[in-house]
Amino acid sequence: MSMKEIQGEGLDGLAQLRALIASGKRPGIGDALDFTLVEVGEGLAVFEGQPGPHAYNPMGIVHGGYFATLLDSACGCAVHSRISATQAYTTLELKVAFHKAMTADTGKVRAEGRVLSFGRRVGYAEAKLIDGSGRLLASATSTLLVMDR
Repeated sequence: MSMKEIQGEGLDGLAQLRALIASGKRPGIGDALDFTLVEVGEGLAVFEGQPGPHAYNPMGIVHGGYFATLLDSACGCAVHSRISATQAYTTLELKVAFHKAMTADTGKVRAEGRVLSFGRRVGYAEAKLIDGSGRLLASATSTLLVMDR
């Protein structure tokens, strides 16, 4: 079941994300970068990923785009969990702070996004990217536009 099919069923955002998790599938970006939505709640989205050579930059460490993609996904889906069946959203701004480097040796990482505020037109979210030991690897804040479909 694709996200487009799930959205067509008249489900609110939280139900859409729960259906996606239940389907066992992930969007193409999740396949390409090896990360998966693993948990959702009201105003919460959690992704887990496995950094490795597929995400390396020329210096042999994980590219900042991998960090940003997980954090953007966590912030975006946290807001997604709050939208109605007739709404959509898009990221207007993402600010990322990098705290520690990642390699394949880092192991599984977890991006936890939470809604800070949600209004008729704008949502604000924050996310943290942590490793298996709970060390902070990166953090982000995001502003998202909420619109009617």
